[in-house]
Amino acid sequence: MRIEFLKLYTPNVRAQFRFYGEVLGLPVEKISEENFRVRTGFSTLEFEEDKNATPYHLAFHITALQEEKALHWLKQRVEILPDDGKEIIDFPAWQARSVYFYDKDSNILEFISRRHMFESASEEFSSASIKGISEIGLASSNVEEQFNFLNSEFGLTKFTGDYEHFCATGDDEGLIIIINKEQKDWIPVGDKAYPSSFEIKISLQNAIFGASFKHERLSLL
Repeated sequence: MRIEFLKLYTPNVRAQFRFYGEVLGLPVEKISEENFRVRTGFSTLEFEEDKNATPYHLAFHITALQEEKALHWLKQRVEILPDDGKEIIDFPAWQARSVYFYDKDSNILEFISRRHMFESASEEFSSASIKGISEIGLASSNVEEQFNFLNSEFGLTKFTGDYEHFCATGDDEGLIIIINKEQKDWIPVGDKAYPSSFEIKISLQNAIFGASFKHERLSLL
């Protein structure tokens, strides 16, 4: 599952425009005074102004085995969010290691390096090492209901987890991370999980599918 397009909402559109363009060095395109787009590898990320928007969890693929270089690059630009003192967090079952940090909305951003994907030689880390959107978090009071929609409409299957507390659905290339907002918070620092609205378009088996998440309900685009 590839996340081709993701639309999020921001109460600080100008600050976010500067963050993604100047701090992360990604190509940004101003669409209007209220929204802009970011090109990040194979994905397009769009932000639209909404003064009532709440934070997200969002992950980006980076080049394989570059988490140490990514950490050094990020520490020159942002504050790292550690987990129990660790700046690089290991996920052995996923063959992945991650670094976490905030953008200007206190969205929890993650750079995830999967050992078996986006392989490269030993070039230095740069914004070009950001290969696309890997994950979007979906917080709900009913994990199974959200999973069932994605399974029935798009054929997405469980990657890991359960149907009560946490369920990652999709595959190594792209995941929707569904958590029970009444029982879990976002790692690594325990930020509250909000049912933040988003729109998403994914490619799967040569077809494009779209969905909107709003008021804790998924619907087709």
